[in-house]
Amino acid sequence: MTERRKKPAPGKGKRPASRTQSRRSSTARKSAKSGTGKSTARRRPSRQRKPTKPASWLDRVRLWATAAARDLRSPSRKQLEFAGLILLVLILGITGIVVRATRESGTKVMGLEKVGNFDEPVGIVQPPGHSQLVVVEKAGELRVLDDGVTLAKPMLDIRKLVKTSGRGGEQGMLSVAFPGNFAKTDRYYVSFTDRRNDLRIFEYRVRDTGQLVTESGSGREILTVPQPTTQHHSGRLEFGPDGFLYIGSGDGGPSGDPANVSQDRRSLLGKLLRIDPSRTIGRKGKRNWQAYRSPKSNPYVGIQGRDEIYSSGLRNPWSFTFDRSTGALVVGDVGNSRFEEVNYLPAGGGLGANFGWAAYEGTAVFKGGVARSRTVTPAVVYPHGPACSVIGGYVVRDPRLSRIAGPEVVGSVVFGDFCTGKVFAFVPRFGPAKKVQGLRFRVRGLSGFGQDRSGRIYLISLEGGIWRLTAKRKG
Repeated sequence: MTERRKKPAPGKGKRPASRTQSRRSSTARKSAKSGTGKSTARRRPSRQRKPTKPASWLDRVRLWATAAARDLRSPSRKQLEFAGLILLVLILGITGIVVRATRESGTKVMGLEKVGNFDEPVGIVQPPGHSQLVVVEKAGELRVLDDGVTLAKPMLDIRKLVKTSGRGGEQGMLSVAFPGNFAKTDRYYVSFTDRRNDLRIFEYRVRDTGQLVTESGSGREILTVPQPTTQHHSGRLEFGPDGFLYIGSGDGGPSGDPANVSQDRRSLLGKLLRIDPSRTIGRKGKRNWQAYRSPKSNPYVGIQGRDEIYSSGLRNPWSFTFDRSTGALVVGDVGNSRFEEVNYLPAGGGLGANFGWAAYEGTAVFKGGVARSRTVTPAVVYPHGPACSVIGGYVVRDPRLSRIAGPEVVGSVVFGDFCTGKVFAFVPRFGPAKKVQGLRFRVRGLSGFGQDRSGRIYLISLEGGIWRLTAKRKG
C-alpha cells in the first residue's frame, strides 16, 4: 500500500525569506501589475579598482610582521627567520643611535670664549635678578658688561679712596659681593685697600637697579682690618648659603707670619670672617655702635676670641667659594715659599676650622706647635717652581660642559696658578684628592675665577682679558 507523503505544515520545512528577498519580490509584483515587466530594484554601480601604489618597505615590514604573528603556536621556519631579522634590525638601530651620540659627545672639547678686555680685572660677578655682569678693576672701578658690551659709565668709581701701589702687587680694589635680596635692598659690598694700606669693607646702594648705577654718597663703612704691610690682604667677599657675608683676611705679612697672627683668636688677620652687615649694634655716633653683627653661631662668640672669626689658620685666602649645589667650601690659600694648597670642606665644615698656617705649609711642618689632627687636611698641595700662587677655585656646575672629550669637569673643582697660568681640575672629596688633571689651556697672569647665576665659569687675567669656559665642537 502506497503511503501518502504528508504535506508540510504551513511555515515549516522552508527557510523563511529574508527581508531583502521579500522587498525584491514585492517590487517585482508591483512591476508586473503595472505592466512594465521590468524590475525597479536599483543596482549598485560597479566599483573600479584603483591602481595600487607599490608598497613601501615599511608597509612590507608590517605585512610580514602580521603574517608572522598569525600563528604563534606553530611558527614556520620562514616566520622564525623573519622574526630574527626584525630583532637584528632593532639591535643595529639602537647601536647606531648610541654610537652616533658617543661620536657627537666625543667631538665636544672644552675651550675659552672671550667676553671682554678690562683694566687689570680681578673679579667678575652677576648680581641677582640681572643679566649684566660686574667686573672688578684693581684701580677702583666696577664696570658693567651688558650682553658683551662694556658700558661707558662705571657702576662705581672709588679710585680716590683706593691705593694700588705697594710691594707684592696685592693692593687695590679686591672684591665685590651682592646679597641674595639685592633686587629688593639695592645694597652691595666691596673691599679695597685704602691709602694707609688697611683692608676696608664698604656698603653701597644703587639708585637705578636697571642700569646698575651707584647712588652718590651712599658709601657706608662696615669693617676695617689694619694691615702691617702691603701684602697678604686677601679681601675676598662672598655671601654664603646662610645669607651671611664671608670675608677673606690674610695674615697681612711679612713672610712667615712672624707674629703668628693666623693662630691668634684675638686678631682678625689670617682668618675667614663671617658677619651680618644688614644689622647694626647700638646707635650711630655712640661708642658701642657697630655697623654689623656677628652671627651667634660663630665659634668664639661669648668666649675668648673675636666674634667675627669663622675659621683660622690662613695665610692669604685669595679666593674662596661655595658650591652652588651642596654649599661645600673651597679655599685656595696662597703659600709662603714652598707649597700652595686648595682645601675642600662640606657645607658648614668651615665653622671653627683651623687650616693650619703657620704651624704647617701645605702638609709640611713650618712652625709646628699645633697637632696635625686639629687642622684641615688640604685636598691638593703642589710645590713652588715654576708655580708660585694658587688661584681658585670653583666647583663646576655648568651642564653645558658635560660629556666632553677629556677630563670630566662637571662636579670637579677647577683652580689655577698665577705664575704658570695653568688650569687644573680634581674631583672633590673630604680629604686629599685622588687625582689632579691639567686642562688643555693656559691663561697668562691668571688673577681669578668667576661664576654667573647659570653656573658658567669665567677665567680672569690681570693682563686684561676675561674668558668664559665653554664646550666647542671640533672643526
